[in-house]
Amino acid sequence: MTSAPRRFPPYPIRGVRVLHKKQNCAPQFAGIEVDFEPAEEGFVFEVARDLTVDYEPADALPRFFAAAALGIEEQLRLPEHGVVVAARVVLRRARADTFGSHELAFKIAGHLAARQAVARTESAVDE
Repeated sequence: MTSAPRRFPPYPIRGVRVLHKKQNCAPQFAGIEVDFEPAEEGFVFEVARDLTVDYEPADALPRFFAAAALGIEEQLRLPEHGVVVAARVVLRRARADTFGSHELAFKIAGHLAARQAVARTESAVDE
């Protein structure tokens, strides 16, 4: 008898914080805090209604947030995680910097946030 693949997240995971900084000739900077909540199925990404970010030009922020969502979803769907993604992810906080924030930095921050959330559930299973 084979067991059904586990669903992710199995329970709400709140306050997953990532600060991605890389200083070199092509700097990267992205800070995010996200909550992962169980959903019926699929992947949904939302930006908290009260989220404000001090960054100019402000019209770049939706692209940054979309990149973070893509990074999270890509990381969760990796076969080695062996999970069925059924997640509602809510972006609660974000930080951006004029000289290092761009889509790639936020995508990497999304990858890191997803890894952190998966690791939290795996450590809870091991206990």
